Amino acid sequence: MKFSFEENSQTTSMELTPGSSGKSYRATIGEQTLEVEILQAKEGKLDLLIDGKHVTAYVSSDHAKHWISIDGQTVVLTRPTVGAKQRGSGHEHASELAAPMPGQVRAVSVAEGDSVTKCQTLLVLEAMKMEIRIQALRNGKVAKLFVKQGQTVEREQMLIEIEEN
Repeated sequence: MKFSFEENSQTTSMELTPGSSGKSYRATIGEQTLEVEILQAKEGKLDLLIDGKHVTAYVSSDHAKHWISIDGQTVVLTRPTVGAKQRGSGHEHASELAAPMPGQVRAVSVAEGDSVTKCQTLLVLEAMKMEIRIQALRNGKVAKLFVKQGQTVEREQMLIEIEEN
């Protein structure tokens, strides 16, 4: 999941990568990487272990923005726009596809490195008793798969990144 936040009039990007346990994450903020483990989650409160240090965070959200307060300091995390976000990285162009609504990943039809064609179904989400097919917007190659079958996702959570061939 990719986020950005503003602190002291400077916008910073953050990427959360799920670990193997489902309660652990790697947070990359600029050049810094932190290991984060969720010890306990209650409505509006998270007890975390960040690089071995116990931290309590208070969280509120409107799904597009997340307000997180730790030790009296509050930051607002925002997510990229729903749908596809185009970005350039050198000679490659990539599209990141995000979840249009909260749901559960029911099927993943591709793996990292697979070639895909425009309109090919890449994965299927279930939300509100509906099946939502996430399809490739163009021909390309799966650069990164951010989710796995059975995983619950939030609205605007990054699902998959497709590189142009």
